[in-house]
Amino acid sequence: MKRFQWIVVMFAMVSCAVANAAEEETNHPTVEGTELRYEGAPVTIQDVKMMLSPNGPEISEEEYQASSRIFFERCAGCHGVLRKGATGKPLTPDITQQRGTAYLKVMISYGTPAGMPNWLTSGDMTDAEVDAMARFLQHEPPQPPEFGMEQMRASWKVHVPVRDRPTKKQHGYDTDNMFSVTLRDAGKVAIIDGESKDILSVVDTGYAVHISRPSDSGRYVYTIGRDAKIVLIDLYMNPPQMVSEIKIGMEARSVETSKYKGYEDKLAIAGAYWPPQYVIMEGDTLEPQKIVSTRGMTVDTQEYHPEPRVAAIVASHQHPEFIVNVKETGKVLLVDYSNPKAITETTLEAARFLHDGGWDSTHRYFLTAANKSNKIAVIDSKERELTALIDVTEIPHPGRGANFIDPEFGPVWATSALGNANITLIGTDPVKRGKKHAWQVVRTLRGLGGGSLFVKTHPKSKNLWVDAPLNPDESISQSVAVFDINNPEAGYEQLPIAEWANLGEGAKRVVQPEYNKQGTEVWFSVWNGLDQRSALVIVDDKTRKLIKVIDDPRIITPTGKFNIYNTRKDIY
Repeated sequence: MKRFQWIVVMFAMVSCAVANAAEEETNHPTVEGTELRYEGAPVTIQDVKMMLSPNGPEISEEEYQASSRIFFERCAGCHGVLRKGATGKPLTPDITQQRGTAYLKVMISYGTPAGMPNWLTSGDMTDAEVDAMARFLQHEPPQPPEFGMEQMRASWKVHVPVRDRPTKKQHGYDTDNMFSVTLRDAGKVAIIDGESKDILSVVDTGYAVHISRPSDSGRYVYTIGRDAKIVLIDLYMNPPQMVSEIKIGMEARSVETSKYKGYEDKLAIAGAYWPPQYVIMEGDTLEPQKIVSTRGMTVDTQEYHPEPRVAAIVASHQHPEFIVNVKETGKVLLVDYSNPKAITETTLEAARFLHDGGWDSTHRYFLTAANKSNKIAVIDSKERELTALIDVTEIPHPGRGANFIDPEFGPVWATSALGNANITLIGTDPVKRGKKHAWQVVRTLRGLGGGSLFVKTHPKSKNLWVDAPLNPDESISQSVAVFDINNPEAGYEQLPIAEWANLGEGAKRVVQPEYNKQGTEVWFSVWNGLDQRSALVIVDDKTRKLIKVIDDPRIITPTGKFNIYNTRKDIY
């Protein structure tokens, strides 16, 4: 075939595949593929058993093993380890064999407008890897290994025993105004003093820390990476450093500590994406105590799901309980930890696919996104029941949300979205000023665009900050929107955060506004490539003017930032 004819044929194939995908592929947000890459975790699985389908194409042992690793690292976060689908479509052989190798190669190579990444043209995969992956997907997915108590204990290390740790702070810094900053692709966390803006320490943690959670006392910080490694950092030490670590699975997202009176700092819990389970640990050593599987039936179709992953976990302020989101089944588990040797669960049925969320301002109601069901579930932690399921627009992604007083509707909680530009405000006062508006969408604001991950405000602030780091438009992804909460319908001011950082080339995505302890400053990550300059940008909340840029070379691919006081006190 002549070169021109080949180009025409390829163009037709790509156009057809992309058009079909845009029409059929609705399980990705309408933003570019960064979010899907953000979901991945470089966890190596080795020597899986080949699961060949009778009607599948030929594939060698070497190609199968390599494709298994690539899929687990890059694709499982959205499509699921067992390829049953979640944010991404199912990729089981009954579907993929109908599509065929040529179709799958085009999809993998060039992506779709609906959000499928362009793995070949982006340089993330080679031609050979794309070809092997297209054939691999037409066979049964291999079963990754389980990860139980034996493996956890083998990974558990106490670097500094409790008896050897300081009894009081060894420095003069305010631990409550420290920030734990994820240096995502560097596999580290930076501990930064909120007053001086000095980097106090950079701690090796493991790949792509998802969140940091301080203990109730504020002494310790727990980090968990997408490789399911938990690191315990002692902020009293000079400099702050790791004192214990453990790996609780092969892929994970969530960690939390006990907060109920009498149980402060006693226990920690972590949830895994694979295997689907949660783990109870000692709070000051991370010694594993109890593993509980989350496999079970879905809330809607009542079908067994082999891979219901643990998403957000929060500590109840009303009872000695952890509140655990089980993503694929749509269940919220109330895990009573009053007797760690006899853990009990109360199961509430919400909606698939539960993801992230946070408290209302009273710390009684937990509002959480069932993102692919386009709903917000409201859990009454005092009465231990589901209060409401609220319809919202496409793919809510609140982070922990934002609480403030709306001038017309009273107390509200806000969420932004991956799939559109909406910021949705939900009434949260079922007793006083907002009683008739409680658990309803009371106002919808229009932000910069889709691809938002976080909204943020503070009780002392008049501002609502909204990012959009996953929007394909650089003028949007490199900026933030800020609303006056006393006049929300006036629209937003757009601030060029990345421009202020003055970093040179790169994507420079602006992500996750985070307040200091006093509520006077807002910190932003300017997230660039691993081999490019990144920074933290600090803005005066009152004037909306630049205060400082932290562009130290150690600030590599920063994403999440967690102020110790605001995070441990659930202020957002």
